[in-house]
Amino acid sequence: MHKIALPPHVLDNIEKRRGGRHHIFDTLDPAKTALVVIDMQKYFVEPGMAGEVPMAREIVPNINRLATALREAGGRIAWVINHFPDDICESWSVMMQDIFSPERREAMLEHLREGGAGHPQVPELATAPEDWQLYKNRFSAFIQGSSDLEAKLRAEGRDTVIVTGTLTNVCCESTARDAMMRNFKTVMVSDANAALTDEDHNYSLGALVQVFADVMTTDEVIARLRPSEAAAAE
Repeated sequence: MHKIALPPHVLDNIEKRRGGRHHIFDTLDPAKTALVVIDMQKYFVEPGMAGEVPMAREIVPNINRLATALREAGGRIAWVINHFPDDICESWSVMMQDIFSPERREAMLEHLREGGAGHPQVPELATAPEDWQLYKNRFSAFIQGSSDLEAKLRAEGRDTVIVTGTLTNVCCESTARDAMMRNFKTVMVSDANAALTDEDHNYSLGALVQVFADVMTTDEVIARLRPSEAAAAE
């Protein structure tokens, strides 16, 4: 598991901005909350893959704990798959042709298209038939045209997202930033996200926690899953 070590100045900044509070959200209403699990696919999780993130294997138990707890409490689980459509090299040429080497580009094209060996989620995830399975075609699941996640959440009246998965500092961070910008209450789970290094992981969490998201552990999230007082009184 990543060693979480947010810089002292980051902790000082968030407490000043939040009036002495470390966390934004004291409770998370399951009826309004979705667990968003990003890119826990064979391409990123399985050993030997070009996109392997070794720490992603370590976070599977915590993702499963969160999915089970939220599902039992009445929340929504959304498993989000990184999916490359046929026009990806043209529609996202900056990423595909400028940022990555030809070797990495070919590996992504081979594995992240429909039917690719790295495309499916790893089987160790605790999915259920009622969960959502969604494709996204950009790092963020919330950027315009990437997926229909936002529309589906709005349709169910959900205003809170808990972001987990891999990589912390790429697709998970992008999704969290855009979720907050789209007016969702956003939580990043420090021990249910994975990056290539502790440094990458902590830099990302440190950037997000200052403005974009609350950062909690799996235990802290589960402890906050309580219906709102209004819902509990009905």
